Amino acid sequence: MWGPGVCWNGVQLPGRRALVLAWLISQLCSAPAWAQCRILRCNSEFVAAAQDYGGGGEGGAGEREGSHQHTGYCSALRSYAQCTRRTARACRGDLAFHSAVQGIEDLLIQHRCPKAGPGAPPRPPPRPRPAQAPLPGEACSYERAYLQREGRPPRFLHCGVFGDPHVRTFRDEFQTCAVPGAWPLIDNEHLYVQATSAPARPGSPPTADALTSATVLTKITIIFKGSRECVDQQIYQAELGDVPAAFVDGSVSAGGERRGGGGLAVRSLAPGRHAEIVAAHIGATLVVRQTGHFLSLAVRAPEDVVGAFSPEQDLQLCVWGCPASQRLDPPNPHPHPAPALSNSFSLSAARSHCARLLPTEDVYFQACVFDLLATGDANSSSAALAALEDARALLSDTERLHLLPNHAPASAGRPLLLLLALLAQQLLAGLLQDVGHFAR
Repeated sequence: MWGPGVCWNGVQLPGRRALVLAWLISQLCSAPAWAQCRILRCNSEFVAAAQDYGGGGEGGAGEREGSHQHTGYCSALRSYAQCTRRTARACRGDLAFHSAVQGIEDLLIQHRCPKAGPGAPPRPPPRPRPAQAPLPGEACSYERAYLQREGRPPRFLHCGVFGDPHVRTFRDEFQTCAVPGAWPLIDNEHLYVQATSAPARPGSPPTADALTSATVLTKITIIFKGSRECVDQQIYQAELGDVPAAFVDGSVSAGGERRGGGGLAVRSLAPGRHAEIVAAHIGATLVVRQTGHFLSLAVRAPEDVVGAFSPEQDLQLCVWGCPASQRLDPPNPHPHPAPALSNSFSLSAARSHCARLLPTEDVYFQACVFDLLATGDANSSSAALAALEDARALLSDTERLHLLPNHAPASAGRPLLLLLALLAQQLLAGLLQDVGHFAR
């Protein structure tokens, strides 16, 4: 344990500086947890709760201590404080988090709110606005029902998971991940999709090298949760070498006899290798492929369906991307001459091969290069090409098709990590200088 500074011949060793250095090192070691910080959710919940009490305590006669408005605002502040405590471990080093904690303390004092007491009650779910009864043939067709209710088509989002694997999220973020085992891609009220991955190079030990840490999709499980009005629960499952054109119970459709004739249907686009599932009752389309030795998934779903999940369902690769500790950095897109990284391809050869297949040096090009280097298999480049074709078919806005590679660090906490590293370096230099002075 670091103790206070030690004096010798009138020179005091910097115990406080050493303590700060130890704290900085502990922060550096726990940096990946920052990516899971949920302070923005705490902020939005507090703003919503405060609005229920007239904007929450900006003064005025209606906010006298003991009034309903004042009591409610204090409850909202206490709930805000509880939320920050729940996410405190994940938010270490997050400046927005520390600002929020300090702001809560100030507001509790300013409005004379006791720190002990009940929090704000949970907000009731929004009441659906009255809508006309669905016309015949629309009850189980999400798109037609939405158009009738809102007067406009729904906004659709796209997620693609392919290759080693690469994830294009519903928010158009792009990541390359090393996620061995089973991981949820989508988990909401209507749909659960799980992908199982295995190392791209079987037998390779875990390593910090992105190419030898890569994994590939070997199994995809899709659960369509039951809707009493439209469909019963159905499960679809694909594995390497078997992309069936039927659900696990052998049926190829479900729910067609119910209101509106929508429901679920599976069709084969290439026997055993390419299937499309249309879920009309939730407006979603899912495409499952096998290209080379990869499985891939492409999803098109309405924004409302994608966002229908609770705070506990916070691990969804298609929504949030993969955990920060599982993200891999792509190869340098503009390399110096390099030796071969696999049995078949050098980096320059991989780039040349992918340039012949893909029209733009976007994230699909970047994924193509990565897959060639990770596997050494020329057929692996077809995964990125197929994913681009699926995105072109499923995206209604063609301007969103090509995503340019983001060369910024993958983790949002990296700028702060760099700052901490520089501070640690300066403190260590000062500590060594003081120790040298002590030795003399």
